[in-house]
Amino acid sequence: MEKVFVYWDSSNIFIGARAVAEEREGVNTRHRIRIGFKAMMRLAHADWPVEKAIAAGSVPPEIRALWNSLSAEGVKIELFDRGAIERGEQQTPDRVLQLQMLRDFADYNGDPGIVVLLTGDGQGFYDGAGFHADLERMHKRGWRVEVLSWANSCNQHMRQWVEAHGVPLDDFYGAVTFLKPTSEDYPNADVRYEEPLDLTLRRCVPLTTP
Repeated sequence: MEKVFVYWDSSNIFIGARAVAEEREGVNTRHRIRIGFKAMMRLAHADWPVEKAIAAGSVPPEIRALWNSLSAEGVKIELFDRGAIERGEQQTPDRVLQLQMLRDFADYNGDPGIVVLLTGDGQGFYDGAGFHADLERMHKRGWRVEVLSWANSCNQHMRQWVEAHGVPLDDFYGAVTFLKPTSEDYPNADVRYEEPLDLTLRRCVPLTTP
């Protein structure tokens, strides 16, 4: 049975969700949108066995409970100081994810599994660097590859991969996000809960419980 390896670019996914919320539910939802981490994780692995899962992002997080929620789902967390990243003083989260991908690529090359990457970052395409290039390398060596991405935050080159080997998060917006009931700017705003996640709508493999 193939094993799933999940790599989660937290900032890219959260920023993309904000833009979708504003477009679909109004301007005042941008700062109330939250990721339903349990549903998002299940959408990623589709009930297949998870060998590894890692999420990378900056601190302090956009959502205080973000990292605790991911840890509760069995995801390894890699945190970075946002100010240092902007000054170029530390590795960026996407590079840490890439490094882990390549390590797993080497360690499991005799028994490739399914790579599930949550991001829209396709930078470095022409230089043979970045997520896209690494996905190409792994795919050529027998790994199955899937990308979960929001259309609004997906690099044009990565979008082509998503269309062929991906899961458009926009199709699952209601199931993987929710709205907080209140905020400082909108104290009387209504809550929106997550919808049930329907994995039968997931068009890429793995589609169902093995």
